[in-house]
Amino acid sequence: MVTHDLAEAISTSDRIFVLSKRPATVKKIYEIHLTDKQGPIHNRKCPEFSVYYDQIWRDLDVHIES
Repeated sequence: MVTHDLAEAISTSDRIFVLSKRPATVKKIYEIHLTDKQGPIHNRKCPEFSVYYDQIWRDLDVHIES
C-alpha cells in the first residue's frame, strides 16, 4: 500500500519504507512492532505509536516554514 497518511501507515503496517525526494530511493525502513495489535483504530492507542510517528516524521522531507 502506498499512502501519505503517516498514522494510517503505522496503524495498518508491519513495515514502512520512507522514500527520499525524486528520484525516489529508500531512505529508511521501519519494522513496526505494536503491543496489543488489533485493528487500525485500536493500534493508534498503543504506546509505541507516537514514538514511531515522531521518528518517521523526522525522516520525511517535509519542511514547514512559518
